[in-house]
Amino acid sequence: MNIMLLMPELFQLLMVAALFVQSILQKEGAAQLKKWLPWAAALGVIVCYGSLAQNGLLFSGTYRLDNLSQFFKMTVSFGFFLAVINGINQPLLEKEKKCDYFLFMALSAWGLMILCSTVELISIYLALELASFSLFPLVPLRTKSGRAAEASVKYMFIGGVATTVGLFGFSYILAAQHATNLQQLMHMPWTWSHSPMAVMGLILFLSGLLFKLAFFPFHFWAPDVYEGAGNETAAYIAVLPKVGAVAVLLRFSPFLKPGLEVTTILALLAAVSMTYGNLAALLQKDVKRLLGYSAISHAGYLMVGVVAGTPMGAEAAAFYAFSYVLMNFACFWVLCRESKDGKNLMLKDLIGLWERSPGLAFVLAVGAMALVGLPPTAGFMGKFFVLSAAWNRGCNWLVVIAAANVAIALFYYLNLVRYAYTKADGKPFEPSRSPTESGSVWMVSVGLFLAALLILFGILPNPILRMFS
Repeated sequence: MNIMLLMPELFQLLMVAALFVQSILQKEGAAQLKKWLPWAAALGVIVCYGSLAQNGLLFSGTYRLDNLSQFFKMTVSFGFFLAVINGINQPLLEKEKKCDYFLFMALSAWGLMILCSTVELISIYLALELASFSLFPLVPLRTKSGRAAEASVKYMFIGGVATTVGLFGFSYILAAQHATNLQQLMHMPWTWSHSPMAVMGLILFLSGLLFKLAFFPFHFWAPDVYEGAGNETAAYIAVLPKVGAVAVLLRFSPFLKPGLEVTTILALLAAVSMTYGNLAALLQKDVKRLLGYSAISHAGYLMVGVVAGTPMGAEAAAFYAFSYVLMNFACFWVLCRESKDGKNLMLKDLIGLWERSPGLAFVLAVGAMALVGLPPTAGFMGKFFVLSAAWNRGCNWLVVIAAANVAIALFYYLNLVRYAYTKADGKPFEPSRSPTESGSVWMVSVGLFLAALLILFGILPNPILRMFS
């Protein structure tokens, strides 16, 4: 076996081992973490980028290296890097817990990388659990927060139920089809008339994945967990698990042929997920809770690319997932910089942001525009690719509903921008005043870099598309 094929996973595992050793040997290793962890995470992105062209089958055909797996591994690694530099200075985390915090985060990212390559149901289940259980301890690490403890319990118990449902579905598939490898399952009948047990098993198994995606009706945990977790933790949970879930769902996309019961159910739920998430977000005053309902809506858009069931749909979903990492981290980056005490921000707390930090206000504006899907951002191109793939597949009704939801989302996303560009006395900001920059120049620069990437890939999406295809 060529060990170079597994370089992204091995490098991430090396970071996990280093964090484990440091957590044992040094009770207060926060200062040491700052010296090496961001650089190691950045090197991990480079390693994943260098492995994009790797192809092959390992471990008796249960582990596939292809364009899909390598692209999503790079996306996971990039998201982990952003999470590290975003959370390395978080105020509501005790110093002695920082090593443990990043250990669990790195372990979750490792599980997601494995999940991107698994093409066998048992391996998918185990990788999913590795990625999931590593997240459960992150939520209650918010110092002296009863809300965080409550959110953690909800996340853990609902996650346990989702795991049980997924495992139950796996047993149905195995009993009906007598196979667990996706390559073998792809050539078997998946209609209710031929094998109702297999169809029911597939629906139950996918339900476990849809929990990670915060997809309706498996979304109940998302707003509460986002609200209760620390800002930096919520940023990670909001993004990375979705990337892994989309990677696995794209492995199942060849099963989702037009007219099949599973395809119809997922398409209907995608429409409901988009609509419910957007309508619920209109009523929110807590910014993180608003982003939690927003995540439910975006899960619906991601599913549109999956149910298209074509190479164009897979490419669109992959681009959308990468764009989602950028635009979500851009918004959370502003929240984490603006909330210096680590507390939750309400919409009214954003008033006067332009005066305090013009750079962060611009980052929030670009991130919100990308989440809506306005040009010239990557969010616009992501929605355009996803809806084009669905339209070409004949899902015209789904495209119409998705387009209508973009109009609904305009209200609450641009409301963020309205608050940020309003003076404290309620009047619009007058640019003639000399604003003072809050936060370090470095931190604002990282946010501006994310905003620049969103605009760049909105104008020139081909570099990302070439990585995948």
